[in-house]
Amino acid sequence: MNVTSTQQDLLEQASDFIRKCYTELGKSEQDMHIRLQEIEAEIIMQGHYEHTSEELTHGAKMAWRNSNRCIGRLFWDNLSVFDARQAITTDEMAEAIWRHISTATNGGKIKPFITVFPSSGGAAEQSPRIWNHQLIRYAGYESGDGTTIGDPASLSFTKLCQELGWQGDGTAHDILPLVLSIGSNEKKWYDIPKELALEVPLSHPDIPEFEALGLRWYAVPFVSDMLLEIGGIRYTAAPFNGWYMGTEIGARNLADKDRYNKLPEVARLMGLDTSSNSTLWKDKALVELNVAVLHSYKAHGVTIVDHHTAAQQFMRFERNEQDSSREVTGRWSWLVPPLSPAATHIFHHRYEDRVVSPQFLYQNKS
Repeated sequence: MNVTSTQQDLLEQASDFIRKCYTELGKSEQDMHIRLQEIEAEIIMQGHYEHTSEELTHGAKMAWRNSNRCIGRLFWDNLSVFDARQAITTDEMAEAIWRHISTATNGGKIKPFITVFPSSGGAAEQSPRIWNHQLIRYAGYESGDGTTIGDPASLSFTKLCQELGWQGDGTAHDILPLVLSIGSNEKKWYDIPKELALEVPLSHPDIPEFEALGLRWYAVPFVSDMLLEIGGIRYTAAPFNGWYMGTEIGARNLADKDRYNKLPEVARLMGLDTSSNSTLWKDKALVELNVAVLHSYKAHGVTIVDHHTAAQQFMRFERNEQDSSREVTGRWSWLVPPLSPAATHIFHHRYEDRVVSPQFLYQNKS
């Protein structure tokens, strides 16, 4: 039977994955040979193949290990994988996502977790999608004076949710709904149960007035709009999470001018001289904002890591990979912390930004 070029490409990707996966799992050459024959038959008959639960689990872990933008890869083998490939409706997807959020949040003792929904089998009309960038995220509203209430990064998605019929309260911390679809079917939104969305109110250990700023952030970064590719099979809905590095919140989400832009308020609270950049008021305010984030998460029993510890953990990951004869790829601009970067080894190192499969990939937003 003739094999098309598309089938041949998929066979080659599957073969590369199975050989790596089965070698790492300690399986025999015979097991590998038998499995590759099964996969070849599936691809010739159907144009695609199905991963076993074991292949899916290890493939997802490998994808985290290969993620060039992630500093937290030391813990890749601790990823819990929930196989939700039986979910064929958006209602079933939502139920699986509620389970994911609850299990991963774990009362604040956060567990690295991924839920994998069905692959498209090569047919775009069957692809499940999660349209949220993160499962838990704050809405953003344009006010009449041109400013933004809430998160400016959520403006377009908030408008989409409103067009679908959702209405928030208009506060700076409205949690957006979950928006799902399957194939070309209409998008459907679901309110996220309040008890699932753990949030952390921010305070400062040495500045009592800090609480008056009313700042808060959600406990877990659930990335939900990326595609998981394993051995040529593309999973268009595979939300995953680790835990926050403090600077993601304190030096980016709350500090960036095009996000919550809170440095000027923190500086005023601290009585800093903001008349000139040379007073380094931004640096002082940035450090204390990050102190508040770390303090608050720890005070509320929510897992978080500071950027210095995360960099040390990444160094251990690099050593482990070297011991396993695997090259560490990475995107330097993502790996280097946004606060005191030169105090970490990452700042002084360069990485090859090469895509290695399995991998998490960006996908079209429309």
